[in-house]
Amino acid sequence: MSQFDSYREDNRREVKRAKGGLPVSLWETYSAFANCYGGVIILGVKENEDGSWHMTGLDNAAKLRKDFWDMINNKNKVSVNLLTDNDVEIYEENNNAIMVIRVPKARREQKPVYINDDMFNGTFRRNWEGDYHCDHSEVLAMLRDQPEETADMKILQDMSLEVLNSETVRAYRNRHMAYRTEHVWERLNDEEYLERIGAAKLSARDHMLHPTVAGLLMFGEEYRILYEFPEYFLDYREILDPSIRWTDRLQSSSGDWTGNLFDFFFRVYGKVVKDLKIPFKLEGITRVDDTPVHKALREALANCLVNTDFYVPRGIVIRKDEKTIVMENPGSIRTGKEQMLKGGISDPRNKALMKMFNLIGIGERAGSGVPDIYSVWERQGWERPEVIEEYGPDRTILKLSFVKKVAIKNGDKKVAIKSGDKKKVTKKTERQIETILEYMLPDKEYKTSEIAEVIGVKESRARVLVNELAKRDKIKAIGKNKGRRYKIK
Repeated sequence: MSQFDSYREDNRREVKRAKGGLPVSLWETYSAFANCYGGVIILGVKENEDGSWHMTGLDNAAKLRKDFWDMINNKNKVSVNLLTDNDVEIYEENNNAIMVIRVPKARREQKPVYINDDMFNGTFRRNWEGDYHCDHSEVLAMLRDQPEETADMKILQDMSLEVLNSETVRAYRNRHMAYRTEHVWERLNDEEYLERIGAAKLSARDHMLHPTVAGLLMFGEEYRILYEFPEYFLDYREILDPSIRWTDRLQSSSGDWTGNLFDFFFRVYGKVVKDLKIPFKLEGITRVDDTPVHKALREALANCLVNTDFYVPRGIVIRKDEKTIVMENPGSIRTGKEQMLKGGISDPRNKALMKMFNLIGIGERAGSGVPDIYSVWERQGWERPEVIEEYGPDRTILKLSFVKKVAIKNGDKKVAIKSGDKKKVTKKTERQIETILEYMLPDKEYKTSEIAEVIGVKESRARVLVNELAKRDKIKAIGKNKGRRYKIK
């Protein structure tokens, strides 16, 4: 208790005075914590202007606790009670009392956790600015993640197998047979084969084979994929020469290739590994070019594709420069970031796609893929990979650095940790600035609200970023006040 003056609110802790009873905002915070990573709510504590805390106490802690349990078990107030008796405790000191409520993270089948019997207006999430109201698309994304049968298993009744590109199917079959020689499916015709791998299903309506969502994504043409997924977009960006905006770029919408996931995976993987400075190994007198780093990059790229929510905007973006590879996909992490880093549980958003990659020797079903990537980077002595999860819209980002870690002397550890914390904030800002520059086209003017929507932040934050870009002489402002627009230089 005496340490409250050194505590501060963050993404997992929230304090509320609760002098006149249970605060209304308590339930918004409960929803927000449950829909993210969980957290702790402390009643009877006030936040000071500098962000530190001090105890204000509760008028009648026992009654407050009873009121809390009555409310949280009322389905008209809260959609689901995630708490046990041990999650709510009262602490007393110097005739003052506080109530501590520990909110666990909801399982995906329990989400969205909402309040006031209103799913679309009563669902909240947490960010560094506090609780925020989820928009319609975020709620729908949580609902899509509930069932065990993933969205890519859906049969597309209005499409025939002709929408699948025959050359891509042939290339996939060749890879499968090379990986599993003399496989029992080798003699099947294409229709039978597509059904076996989960790319097609027999319809109960007309008793004919139709493509599944996974089959369309893996083997379809981009313009046909857009029928089902209007937000579908794949983008590879390579900047190896700072004087050139793009050294290489590959987009699903270019029209000069299929734009499907299979072709994207192998085209991008080839570009990602071509400049790797990894010494080859020898097995006897045979050179082995497929190193653990190559396997980790295949795992990372497959992980990015099979965990994408293709209904969410902004698409898959893979960025490569001299020092880093960044992989971004729409959709949150279904197991949660902590469990994903720990490994052991596999819960891909698109299980049928995962199966198809597994059949050709790509991807890790056991849930150890991401920990293995971290382990490979550790053995190489490179900076630790970074996983970032963003909301509104949901987005998962994996940053892989090829920069060697700098050894820290014992005496410098404290300073290094502090400067590392600052660097983390700066990295986020730099990433947002880079996204803005990538989005802006020459000779086109943009409002702050448009920029805010693209990077998924509030307008106030977007204004800070465009001001920084203006200082760096990257963009110029046109007009004044509400009519102001920004244009890339």
